Amino acid sequence: MRASNASARGLQRMLNLWPPYLFAGIRVRAIDDERVYARVELTLHWYNRNAVGTHFGGSLSAMTDPFWMLLAMRALGPDYIVWDQAAEIVFVAPGRGRVSAEFQIASTTLDTIRAATANGEKYLHWFETDIRAEDGSVVARVRRQLYVRRKRPQAATS
Repeated sequence: MRASNASARGLQRMLNLWPPYLFAGIRVRAIDDERVYARVELTLHWYNRNAVGTHFGGSLSAMTDPFWMLLAMRALGPDYIVWDQAAEIVFVAPGRGRVSAEFQIASTTLDTIRAATANGEKYLHWFETDIRAEDGSVVARVRRQLYVRRKRPQAATS
């Protein structure tokens, strides 16, 4: 089953069993049925700590990796090509305990993307996500850029 065709619950299960998430301790806690919202958590364990006892930065970045792309792919539909293009992370404070990240694509953002790609041009859009500690404080700020282009119509065969 492809991620783009899975139900929200099926996608959540698939991602929670995906080895890079499973072995890093990353857990997908919610994906809504319309797939415009997702919530991910990471709990600090002995196997995902860095040398100073806080969350490993690679795990913090990984917990944001596929979500903007997966949500945009589903929201835009099969007529669009959607890829992760770039990522930036700024570590704000040491991450300890449980941290979480939320993703929600606004309908106005989807309208902007559709308008920018209407005639087949590529469009690069930055999405921002804060990774937060349980008390709501920001641990890291992540920006991910998506490449989006409307697929070219296929020529009819006779």
